[in-house]
Formats: sequence, C-alpha cells, structure tokens
Amino acid sequence: MSFTATFLAEANEVIARTDAGAIERAVAELAALRARRGRLFILGVGGSAGNASHAVNDFRKLVGIEAYAPTDNVSELTARTNDEGWETTFSAWLEVSRLRKDDAILVFSVGGGDLERNVSPNLVRAVQYAKQVGATVLGVVGRDGGYTARMADVAVIIPTVNDAHVTPHTEAFQAVVWHCIVSHPSLKTRSTKWESVATPQPA
Repeated sequence: MSFTATFLAEANEVIARTDAGAIERAVAELAALRARRGRLFILGVGGSAGNASHAVNDFRKLVGIEAYAPTDNVSELTARTNDEGWETTFSAWLEVSRLRKDDAILVFSVGGGDLERNVSPNLVRAVQYAKQVGATVLGVVGRDGGYTARMADVAVIIPTVNDAHVTPHTEAFQAVVWHCIVSHPSLKTRSTKWESVATPQPA
C-alpha cells in the first residue's frame, strides 16, 4: 500500500475504535452547561490551539454556548509566558475570567499534559484549577490522554492505531469529534450555511 492509502486506512480504524458513548456523554454535559448558562473555555497548544479557536466559533454560532479560547489573545498569552512562565498561562487566564462551578473547560491535546515530562504543563495547571473551583472538565485527547484523561469528567480518547501518527490523527479527529458534538440534535440550534441553502431534491 502507498503511504496515503495506509494513512487513510488508519483513519478508518480510528473512527471504528472511537468511543461513541464518550461523545454522547460529552454532549450531555454540554447541554447541561448551556441550560445553566455556563461558559465554555477551550484550551489547546500548537495545532490544538488552532482547533480551539475554530471550535469556539462553532459552539458560539451553532450551539449558543458562550465560549472562549485563551490562545485567541496572543498579546496576553505571550505576556504571561514572558512575565510569569508558560506553566500558568491558562490557569491564570481562567482565574481572571472568574472560572466558576457553572462553567466548563474543554481540553484539546495529543497527550493531555504531563508534569513529570514537562509536556503541556499549562494544561495540567488549568485542569487542576478547574477541579479546584468545581468546573466541569472535558477533553478530546490522544493516547491515554495523560493528566486530562485521568481527571476529566468526560474524556474522548482518540485511539492510537500507529505510534508514528499519533499527533496528526489526534489533531485531525479532534475536529471530527467537536463537529459531531455541535451537529448533535441535543445541542445544535442553527443550521450551517451550506445545509441551509441546499437545493431541494425533486420529489
């Protein structure tokens, strides 16, 4: 098989092995979040930060949940990194945002954070802070999900089908998972544009 055929076959396996029940539990948590008028803070680093920004748009526009991503404010992010260190960039941001028990955080990450290996320590500190104030913790993470998977109220684990492709598959399927969530009838309140203008099929 070519590399491309192999990569796509791996993607098929990721889909087949993803826990649909975990996604449904995340939907239920988010529906409850909206019902209590809580806010959603979406956290990610690297490619997952880009996914967080896109997801904020979808949760706000399609689902009607007030949502934010700390990485959308590059001035504050870099100031905090420069002045206080990377580890507290997200937790300090959440503190100023007055994260409370009615709110939730959603972590997009390949590894979910690991203090011992100093990988995404800011995600770990953010999860710790969220648990401290009683906020809901959700995650869409790869491998075993590290700290996020262990501590989250609901974690959707993107299955590892090839150790060489953990990052691309995880970051790609974060998008599949959140698009599934915002399309769910328990959450979706507005049609996406192309579906709303689709030409009706003749009877």
